[in-house]
Amino acid sequence: MKISIIGTGYVGLVSGVCFAENGNDVLCMDKDEKKIEKLKTGDPVIYEPQLEELLKKNISEGRVTFTTDLKETVQGTDVIFLCLPTPPYEDGSVDLRHVLEVASDMAKYINGYKVIVSKSTVPVGTCDKIRKMISAKTKHKFDVVSNPEFLKEGAAVADFMSPDRVVVGTRSKKAAEIMRELYSSFMRVSERFILMDERSSELTKYAANSMLAIRISFMNEISNICEMVDADIDMIRIGIGSDPRIGNSFLFPGVGYGGSCFPKDVKGMIKTSEEYGYNFKTLKAIDEVNQKQKRLLVEKLIKHFKGNIKGKTFTVWGLSYKPRTDDIREAPSITIINELTAAGAKVQAFDPAANENFKYQFGSNKLLKIYDNNYDALKGSNGLILVTEWNEFRRPDFEKIKKLMKTHVIFDGRNIYNPKTIIKKGFKYYGIGR
Repeated sequence: MKISIIGTGYVGLVSGVCFAENGNDVLCMDKDEKKIEKLKTGDPVIYEPQLEELLKKNISEGRVTFTTDLKETVQGTDVIFLCLPTPPYEDGSVDLRHVLEVASDMAKYINGYKVIVSKSTVPVGTCDKIRKMISAKTKHKFDVVSNPEFLKEGAAVADFMSPDRVVVGTRSKKAAEIMRELYSSFMRVSERFILMDERSSELTKYAANSMLAIRISFMNEISNICEMVDADIDMIRIGIGSDPRIGNSFLFPGVGYGGSCFPKDVKGMIKTSEEYGYNFKTLKAIDEVNQKQKRLLVEKLIKHFKGNIKGKTFTVWGLSYKPRTDDIREAPSITIINELTAAGAKVQAFDPAANENFKYQFGSNKLLKIYDNNYDALKGSNGLILVTEWNEFRRPDFEKIKKLMKTHVIFDGRNIYNPKTIIKKGFKYYGIGR
């Protein structure tokens, strides 16, 4: 099948490469000429396991190509995926300018029946807006389909190649059959194609991410209670996770969620509810809890040092919002580092993948220094703050750490260390809910 992807960001590039890997001819389009030139050489620009390997393979085999030409993109393909950024405004509403501008511009190039797929996370009713905008500028037949992505950063290629479900929103039988055929090669073992109307599909993405955010924040709230009553959140996690009605996923406490999806989608769901006159109290509380949780380690640190951290040096391990990605959007590390440096503390940080992104955005902070090695970031440190649970941090050389640090205290924001072991090695230990 001939497919085009408009927008070569995280979702667009992963989708395009994976469709190509399954034998489709894929044309990826972006207006950023420099980015397109890099992609043509096999440089994915973003960090995602397996992506670079598959990109180079499908370029060499001629199944994925790149362009900045919108006319070529629209007229040369049958199914057009809109994978465009939908950033939030400060009030939580979603900026649809990129999506609607492309929809308007592409309409004049439609030269026959097309399936136009909204892949971006968008508010309810966006497909209707796209349809109305294109209809005003073309007489050719087309269908607009909602097909939200459910990719986890760090495992996006695996998620796309073996999806747990494919949600498609359309009332068109023709478009539904085309989408079913397109995804059939990804579901050879079991049928996971879920067909519904466009608005239900759009709301499904918001509902899924909001539900996961609720689980994370609920466990963080329980962990805070644990510290008050001298209970262990890890034992509670095991106890409730064994209930099949609850399950084990998303029950780990920490320093709050981040990334491009959960924060934006929770706020987007709240805003959508408000636009329809509904007060979504649960999600408002979840958002508030998450913002507070990001400051928790700083509060523990300030209390440990009796309010005096000015001039002290602290090490932050982990800058990305989760392991196996270089994405720092809404990452807890940002809040933690900003609060520490605002109080006059120095920060020495390291991340296996996100160093360059962090330097680009926060390199002007004179109290922040980013290192190329996690041990180098510990020299002269008054405390180690573990923010992201990269595997590289799980079994470090604690004797080496002890020699490098000035004072021996660890603030474990992901509970990856055994408190008894850490204390025996001569460290003061602070975790989450334990």
